[in-house]
Amino acid sequence: MRKDPYTALLFDFDGTLLNTNDLIIETFLHILGEKFPGKYDRESVLPFLGPSLQETCNAIDPALATSLMEAYRSWNIQMHDKMAVPFDGVVDTLHELKEQGYKLAIVSTKRRVMIDRGLKLMKCENLFDTIVGVDDVKNPKPDPEPINLALERLGIEKENALMIGDNFHDIIGGQKAGVDTAAVAWSIKGEAFLATFLPTYMIHHISELLPIAKGQLI
Repeated sequence: MRKDPYTALLFDFDGTLLNTNDLIIETFLHILGEKFPGKYDRESVLPFLGPSLQETCNAIDPALATSLMEAYRSWNIQMHDKMAVPFDGVVDTLHELKEQGYKLAIVSTKRRVMIDRGLKLMKCENLFDTIVGVDDVKNPKPDPEPINLALERLGIEKENALMIGDNFHDIIGGQKAGVDTAAVAWSIKGEAFLATFLPTYMIHHISELLPIAKGQLI
C-alpha cells in the first residue's frame, strides 16, 4: 500500500460528500410517476444515481429526454435545500484537509450551479481549489476527461492525486485517468458492489482520508 503522501484529493459530490440520495430518488419517482404511471419504483430508479442527468433521461426515453430533464430540475431545485444534508464528518474532515494544505477538487456529473448550491448549504464554498461539473466537459465520468481537467487546473501529476467517490463512474474514471481511487462504503449502491471495481481503498468514514492522504496505512 502507498507510503507517499498525496497532494490532491478529488471528490465526487452527490452520494459522497452530500447525501442527496433520497432527493434524487424522490425527484425521479415524482417526474416519472407523471409520465409513466406505475412503471417505476424505488429499486428501479437506483441505477439513475451516478450517470449524468442527460444520459439517464436519454436512456429512459430519447424523445422525452428534454422535457424529463426540465421537469427533474424544476422539482429537484424546489426540494434540494429541504432534503440534502452532508454525510457524517464530511464538513469537519474537509476543513482539516484544507488546513493541512491539500489541494481539493470536486469532479461531478452534476451541473456547476447545483454543486455551488450544495456547497453553500454545507457552508463549504471556499474549500475547493477547482470544481469540474458536467457542464465543463464533453465526456462525463467514467470517461477520464473531467478528472484530467481537474488535474490540469490544479497543476498536479496523476500519481499525486486520489479520486474519491460512491459509484463505479468514479472508480473507473479514476483508473482510466491513472489516479488512485477510494470508494466510500456509505454509497447507496453498497460496499460489495463498489468492491467489484477494485478501488485502491475502501473507506467507511470520511475521516479515514486523513491518514490515507499522508500515505499512512489504515
